[in-house]
Amino acid sequence: MDHTFLQSTLRELQVIQRSPRFWATFVTIVLIFALTGPYGTLDRLMPGARLGYWLALHAMAWSIAIVFSVVAEILLRRHVAGMFARMMIGSVAAALPIGFGITLVDFAFFGTLPTVSGSLRQSLGSIPLCALFCILTYLTMHRQIAMAAAGTDLAEAKTMSTSAPEIRPRTPQPPILLRLKPENRGALIRLTVRDHYTEVVTTRGRELILLRFGDALMEIGNIEGIRLHRSHWVATDHVASLKRDNGKLFVIARDGAEMPVSRSYAEDVRRRFG
Repeated sequence: MDHTFLQSTLRELQVIQRSPRFWATFVTIVLIFALTGPYGTLDRLMPGARLGYWLALHAMAWSIAIVFSVVAEILLRRHVAGMFARMMIGSVAAALPIGFGITLVDFAFFGTLPTVSGSLRQSLGSIPLCALFCILTYLTMHRQIAMAAAGTDLAEAKTMSTSAPEIRPRTPQPPILLRLKPENRGALIRLTVRDHYTEVVTTRGRELILLRFGDALMEIGNIEGIRLHRSHWVATDHVASLKRDNGKLFVIARDGAEMPVSRSYAEDVRRRFG
C-alpha cells in the first residue's frame, strides 16, 4: 500500500475521531432513533435492546461511511475539484456495504436470515442517510479535514525534496503553497488573517490554513510583496491600484479585493505604488 495514501487516510480519520462535534452528533442521532423506535423497533424491542440495536447499527454504518468518504476524498483529489463532491461520492458508495451490514445486525437482533436481495434493498434505502451523513460531516468538519490534508501534502513534498534531489525543480514553490491542496496551488496573490487561520489566495483558488500570520509571511519564499496591515499582505505583481476614501488608503488587488492600509505601512505603499 502506498505510504503517502495510508498516512493521509490515517491523518484524516484521526481528525474525525478526535472531534467532540462528531461524537456529540453520533450520540444525539443514536438517542433519537432509540427513543422514537423507527422501522418497527419501538414495538419489537424493549428500551435496552432498542438502544443496543441502534447503537450497533449506527456504529457500523458510520464507520463504513467515514472510511469510504475519507478514502474517496484522498483518491479523487486529482479528478474531482471539490472536497464536498469527493466525500459525497465516497459516502454514497458506502451504502452498498452498509446495506449488507444492516442485514447482519437484523440477524443478530431479530434472527432474520440475510439474503442478497434484502441486503441490496437495504443498500438503496441507505443512500439518503449516507448523503445526509456526508452533509453533516462536511458542515462540521471540512476545515479540520482540509488542515489535515494540507499537512499531509506538505510532508509529502518535504519527503520528495530530500529523497529525490535529482528531480528537484529549479524554482521550487514557496513552503506556504505546499500547505494548500494541489488544485489551489497557483501564483500567490495575497494573505489575510481570519480568526486563528490565515487565508491564502492564489490564482487558482483560496484556502484557510491553520498558521499564524507572522509564520505565514516567513513561508512566502522569494515572492515580492508588501505588508499593508497587521492582517493583510499582497504580492507586488497583483496590485492593481490604490484607492483613497475619507482619508483612508486602500490597495485594490487584481482579483478585485480591497484591502486597508494602516498608517504604519501607508508611506511605503504610496512610495511603491503611487
